[in-house]
Amino acid sequence: MENPVIEVRDFRKTYGDFIAVDGISFEVNKGEIFGLLGPNGAGKTSTLESLEGLRSPNNGSLRVAGVDPTREPRKLRNVIGVQLQASGLPESITVNEAMKFFCAYHGVDARYDLLDRLGLAEKRDAQYHQLSTGQQRRLSLALALAHDPAVLFLDEPTAGLDVATRVELHEIMREQQKAGTTIILATHDMAEAEEMADRIAILLRGQIATTGTPIEITAEGAGLTKVSVRTQSSSLSAPGVSFPAVSQQGSKDEYSIYFSTDIGSTLAAIISHIETQKDTLIDLRVERPSLEDRFLEITSPGGDR
Repeated sequence: MENPVIEVRDFRKTYGDFIAVDGISFEVNKGEIFGLLGPNGAGKTSTLESLEGLRSPNNGSLRVAGVDPTREPRKLRNVIGVQLQASGLPESITVNEAMKFFCAYHGVDARYDLLDRLGLAEKRDAQYHQLSTGQQRRLSLALALAHDPAVLFLDEPTAGLDVATRVELHEIMREQQKAGTTIILATHDMAEAEEMADRIAILLRGQIATTGTPIEITAEGAGLTKVSVRTQSSSLSAPGVSFPAVSQQGSKDEYSIYFSTDIGSTLAAIISHIETQKDTLIDLRVERPSLEDRFLEITSPGGDR
């Protein structure tokens, strides 16, 4: 079995008396897109920055593509690519200069093909401060990919991007994954994490609350399935009407809404009631719990861990 590309063992990071990360462990395999999620202050940034060699752990060990980020920073820089929320580029540097500089730093030819791919071909002579927020983030991604890193760190990669560029970025992520690149995706966009990540770890107060595939994580929760029903005569809204396995119910915009723990028995009873009342079904929608629902369940006060 192939060794993990990223290994985090009993990692702990403190700032004075404050414990940012409290002894977490996880592994990421080659070619995985691994989502790192959590509310602000959960420890995501400290974990990412330590893996990127920007901070040193107080306890535990980290390995990225066989490299110790703390002890081997020069080796690390050639095996990782990092797209940060804020790039730190000088305001006056041009797109062309930034690409030349980063590629020279890594000892590779300038990757103008990436500028073309990310819609920056006509902006090569533009200074960084003249770019829109979306263009700045696209440039940051191009620079992160320029040396074909084994591991790619993406921190809120689609923030500030329009829909078309977001789709293009996701396509590039999939291409990189197929080529064997391991991707760490830190995002507050639950839909993006659910769509793109193979596995996810949710951090909460410096510890891992849960880890697994998006489907596994949503299945761990209360398991409530949302059922929205609209009928012609609104027979479902009559006083005293109830159905089996429904833990919560309500109404919105002419729809009766039920949250069921056993969707089969609930649906059967609803359909039977509509037929008995000689009502007509207009619309029926069944929605499984989303990753966002599960995330809120975990991170809300008193949520499970």
